[in-house]
Amino acid sequence: MLSPDEYTLYEKTRIIAARALQIAMGAPILVKTSLSDPVKIAEKEFSKDVLPITVKRQLPKKL
Repeated sequence: MLSPDEYTLYEKTRIIAARALQIAMGAPILVKTSLSDPVKIAEKEFSKDVLPITVKRQLPKKL
């Protein structure tokens, strides 16, 4: 599993957006927080590395 610093900007944005949607639809929050904005909560969860989301990267084929 990658640490939060090892994701590309696109991957980080996609993970946070997907998690914010889950939170907005009633998913349980994985960190203690007084925040109410789903995006801010998702960012905090991402920075704490508690999200159960994985990224599959396609490696280039060797010639």
